[in-house]
Amino acid sequence: MADNADKVPENVSGDYYVDEECTGCELCLDRAPTNFKMNDKKTKAFVFKQPDTEEEVQSCEQAIEDCPVDAIGNDG
Repeated sequence: MADNADKVPENVSGDYYVDEECTGCELCLDRAPTNFKMNDKKTKAFVFKQPDTEEEVQSCEQAIEDCPVDAIGNDG
């Protein structure tokens, strides 16, 4: 389970976030490309845009479900 006390610094404010457990596999970018990006070093993903449509929410929820290291959280 993702830890909101250990978020990567690049996340924008909001319910969805990526924590430091991220391994940089880019799966979340495949699931929700309008909401996730990789950091400059390409080592960790982060939420650059909080979802604002039902389709984006579903994509982010799919990313949470599929994340192999449980590094994506939703505090909403």
